[in-house]
Amino acid sequence: MNQDPPSQIPSQLGETQPGSLDEIQLPGPLQVGQVIDGFELEERIHQGGMAAIWRVRRVAPPVEGEPDLPLIMKVPRIKGGEDPTSIVGFEVERMIMPMLGGVHVPKYVAKGDFTRQPFIVMEHLPGQTLRERLDETPLPADEVADIGARVAQALDDLHRQHVVHLDIKPSNILFRPTGEAVLVDFGLSRHEHLPDLLEEEFSLPMGTGPYISPEQVQFVRNDPRSDLFALGVMLYYLATGERPFGNPGSVSGLRKRLYVEPVPPRAVNEEVPWWLQEIILHCLEVKPEARYQSAAQLALDLQHPGQVTLTKRAERIRTSGSVKTLKRWFFALGSEPSQATTSEQVERSPIIMAAVDTEGEAELLRQLRGTVRRILQMEPGARLACVTIMKTARIGMDQLTDSQGNSVHVKKLVELKHWARSLAQKLNLEENRLTFHVLEAPDPAAAIVDFASKNRVDHIVMGARGNSALRRYLGSVSSQVVAQADCSVTVVRARG
Repeated sequence: MNQDPPSQIPSQLGETQPGSLDEIQLPGPLQVGQVIDGFELEERIHQGGMAAIWRVRRVAPPVEGEPDLPLIMKVPRIKGGEDPTSIVGFEVERMIMPMLGGVHVPKYVAKGDFTRQPFIVMEHLPGQTLRERLDETPLPADEVADIGARVAQALDDLHRQHVVHLDIKPSNILFRPTGEAVLVDFGLSRHEHLPDLLEEEFSLPMGTGPYISPEQVQFVRNDPRSDLFALGVMLYYLATGERPFGNPGSVSGLRKRLYVEPVPPRAVNEEVPWWLQEIILHCLEVKPEARYQSAAQLALDLQHPGQVTLTKRAERIRTSGSVKTLKRWFFALGSEPSQATTSEQVERSPIIMAAVDTEGEAELLRQLRGTVRRILQMEPGARLACVTIMKTARIGMDQLTDSQGNSVHVKKLVELKHWARSLAQKLNLEENRLTFHVLEAPDPAAAIVDFASKNRVDHIVMGARGNSALRRYLGSVSSQVVAQADCSVTVVRARG
């Protein structure tokens, strides 16, 4: 079976600073039926190198209003003083998990400290990790994109909670029955608002060899784009069945990714489409500023592959020659990674959605374009998704062609691109920062809100006409969007 290697942390890569394990009283072995702080151990379901996982049940009934979930208890493996990594990593997870929420992490329930018995009790998620799919690789491109989009959405949610995971790999990813990706194992993570115990204790890179990012090799632990690099490695593996950088076990082996390019995915598996190679190699750029700038922007491309702008990355069939590799090696010797905190990086890489009624009044369309332009000027790292609605009937046949027999969908797409043309020219927008979407739906407000939610939109900009009869109709659409959207909404109105 293809498996993820264990997380490589300094005990495997080099020396650590001395720990203070002598001050910790080691608990005895755990047994089935034992009760710890109100939780009965029912079955040990996993024993790893760093921790054991037990299925547990709550002895006392849950607090009123708290869901009665299936539970597991994670207990660190303490080796008696020779290795502080399991203790420090577990303490990091014990600090971070109570601060996390949402569907993309297991629900935190309780924790115990090292004075008696260290543990974390959390929601038990059924099913296997993504690691089990590695035997089936290479997977079809649409399945790789679907998995990648769901993981990217989970990362976006995590980054917005000020956390960089720093150990993204298939064995740390599960899926809920409802489809959402769930991230687990926060022992190597970095919370922006908490002390970084791992950085304080250890002086060498931390991560899992095949997935660790170049900046992690250079001791940077606060950049969310590190998780996007790891996701790129995972997408490469799922699409080709091979790891782009092998499985290095030393710092010198890890440093090679600062100057050695991965073999292009299409050279390994010719079934990989060009758009998927473009996305994967975009994630695997050495410099963080050359990658996708947010998990939401990556998810947007994975969900809309037809909108992916192809560059020279998509055309590569081999790695660079020895001369270019030597130049990269030389510049990597003294290179300094860029620094970006989690919050800063998320905030400067938003997705803006322009909801455009292509049949609207010329003045309103002009003012809407001006408002979007001013927002983009203030957000140079933003992606713009231009959206229009092709209204369909709830019951009966839809009119898919106009009186001349032309496709209404294509006509609206052309009108949408025409609306955005001068905007793109004035701002000198690169093609990869602009996408176009015609949504076919009977309810325009619901379609706008649903698109914004699925694509992690940060700001919706839409118009409302000045005509009194249409204003009542379109005003209700904008008010519904304002009430239902999870993001900021700007409504533009043309004065009569």
